[in-house]
Order: sequence, then structure tokens, then C-alpha cells
Amino acid sequence: MNTHRTQIFSCLLITSLISGCAAVAIGGATTGVAVLHDRRTTGTVIDDQTIELKALKVLYGDENIRNNTHVNATSYNNVLLLTGEAPTEQLRNQIVGQVRKIPKVSKIHNQILLAAPSTLISRSSDSYVTSKAKVALFDLNRIAGFDPTRVKVVTENGVVYLMGLLKQHEVTPVVETIRRVGGVQRVVRLFEIIE
Repeated sequence: MNTHRTQIFSCLLITSLISGCAAVAIGGATTGVAVLHDRRTTGTVIDDQTIELKALKVLYGDENIRNNTHVNATSYNNVLLLTGEAPTEQLRNQIVGQVRKIPKVSKIHNQILLAAPSTLISRSSDSYVTSKAKVALFDLNRIAGFDPTRVKVVTENGVVYLMGLLKQHEVTPVVETIRRVGGVQRVVRLFEIIE
């Protein structure tokens, strides 16, 4: 049993490092650097990290959810994105019902598919697509004031979800750039538009 937990933890750690989600693992130093470029307040950045940690507790604290689903929780500006797979509507609803209770979650985007959990190969492919998408955003230096680190990129089954606080003139170039990345099947915009 201990070996199984160690393997799960190792896979999660590797996946999070590959996908650029190491901020939670590294802690405060990354938060400090991120806040310099972020349009969210420092308090909101910390709230988002707290929301994600509490969502992980829901996802891994319940044996039925942990053993039968593959779900990721990403919070940006107190908006929670749920991606992954659950084999039944009951499990999907159970997850949404529990994360809805997390303080400061203002909205939930439930993108959990009714399906068997994806394979590790599929997840690795998604992590690779996420990495390529993040790198591609650095080519948008022609947009005045644009910072690619302000776009949160999440990939699940080839579908790329984009979150962030963007100005209207930034949205189309970002979406078009991500659409051209190899392996992207579809782009879902979840941006909040700011002035």
C-alpha cells in the first residue's frame, strides 16, 4: 500500500513539474515572483493556491473518487476549472458538490467528461501540449504590455483551456497562437476581460 501511494505521489509530482504547476510544490518563492507579473492581487493568487489545495483534498481524500476518477482542479481569480474523467454522473456530481463548498470559489467550470480515467500516456501528451502552448505565447511580444505568464494553460484530452485576466485586444492573438500548436484539438476560452 505504501509503495502504491509513493508511485501516485511521484507521478503527480512529475506531471505537475512538467506542466508548470510547480508553484504549489515550491511555495512562497514562486508566489512572490508570480505576483510581480500577475494582474490578480497577491491575496487572490494565494486564494487560488488555497482553493486548488482544498480541491486536491476533495479529490484524494475520498477513496471512491481517488480510485475511480482522474480529475484536475485549476483555480484562477477564484474561478475553478474541473477537467478530467469520471465514469458516472453520480461521481461527477459528487465532486462538483464537494468543491462547491470550498470558500471563495466564485464560479465552477465543470469540464469533467463521463468516461474512464485517461491513461498516463494521454496525460503525458497533454502535459507536452501545455508546455508547447506556453512557449508559443512568448512569440506574442508584438502586443504592447502582453505578458504570457498571465495566461493559465490547461490541457485535457487535447482540449486546451485558457484562463486569465486579459484585455480585449490580447484575446484573439492568444487564441489563434494556441490553435496553431501541434496536438491542440480544440481551444476553450475562459478568460475574464478587463479594461
